[in-house]
Parts: sequence; structure tokens; C-alpha cells
Amino acid sequence: MIPELWTCIFSALFFYVHGAKLPEPEVKIEVLYKPFLCHRKSKYGDILLVHYEGFLESNGTMFHSSRHHGDKNPVWLTLGIREVIKGWDMGLQGMCAGEKRKLTVPPALAYGKEGKGKIPPESTLIFDIEIIEIRNGPRSHESFQEMDLNDDWKLSKAEVKEYLRKEFERHGYAANDTHHEVMDIFQKEDEDNDGFISAREFTYKHDEL
Repeated sequence: MIPELWTCIFSALFFYVHGAKLPEPEVKIEVLYKPFLCHRKSKYGDILLVHYEGFLESNGTMFHSSRHHGDKNPVWLTLGIREVIKGWDMGLQGMCAGEKRKLTVPPALAYGKEGKGKIPPESTLIFDIEIIEIRNGPRSHESFQEMDLNDDWKLSKAEVKEYLRKEFERHGYAANDTHHEVMDIFQKEDEDNDGFISAREFTYKHDEL
């Protein structure tokens, strides 16, 4: 057996026997440009307008550019709701409008073993990204996390009911049965009728929540 394979097996056994966790994958962030004035920084729940170019680290091939492909317009995205790859959700936090960053994203935080389109499986990706504009999202990531009691990235009827009960009490109202309010919310927001409100569905503003 080749020495490199023995090394991999030994490392795996070491972590298994000692109960240690393998290091979490990380995004390498390089700030290419940062404006002198920064009125606010991007955070989870914000809506960002960005221009970007994506490259394969292995050979430098550009697989997409918002400036040169499609309609050549910047794209809108909501940060932190898994609307984009995990590497973007992690790497675009704390940016200013006008800031440019280079993100090196490992496969586990991009398209993993499956790949996508022009992106082969297990590809490390490099992105040059510029934030053009930052806007407040209609729903904040913090609010969703507060309601998502079991951290499964979706809201059940029980979780929404508990949230409404606390809100009623906080505003001095009796915490009556909220069944009808919950059913009305789900009728309007549970677009795929799966019995849950996903993080993406939550981004649409609703007066009851």
C-alpha cells in the first residue's frame, strides 16, 4: 500500500479513536478594494446587489460572469437563507457597498461531489465579487432563527404558534388560542404546501409575523 494512503487511513483512525472533529471547511477571503466611507456592512437577511466572476481554481477557467454573460446586469440575492452557495453566505458578510472581495471556496461550501453545469465535482471555486448596493431584507435572519426553535431551517405550525403566543404576551394581550392565526399565515406563506415555512418563503413580508 502506498505511503500516502497509509497516512490518510492513520489520520482517519486517529480522529475516530480520539473523538476529535475534523476541521470545518472555511472560505478564504481577500479584500481587493474597500471604500474609505462605509455607512453600513452586510449581514444575514440583507438583500445585496452584486457583480461577480467565477473561476475554477484548478485551471483558471471562468465559468460565469455577471458582467459578460446573460443580460450583463448585477444580480440580487438575499444573504444567509441558502439562496446561494454556503461559501457566499459566509464570505459576503461584513462588506460595504462598493467593496470587492476575492473568495476561495472549497467544494464542501460550493457544489461538492455533484458539481453543477460547467463546474466539475469536487471543485474549489474562486469568485471576484463586488457589492453594488445593500438593502434591508423584508425579514431578518435573526427573526427567523428566533422562531426556528430546532434549527432545521423551516418553521412548523407549533413554532409559529409559540412565537405568536410570546408576541401577544409581550404586547400585553392574553395569549389565547392562535390556531386560526397560524392557519391563515400558513395558507398565505407555505407556497409549496409542505406544512412548513422555509427560510426562502419567510423572506416575503407578511403582516402577521
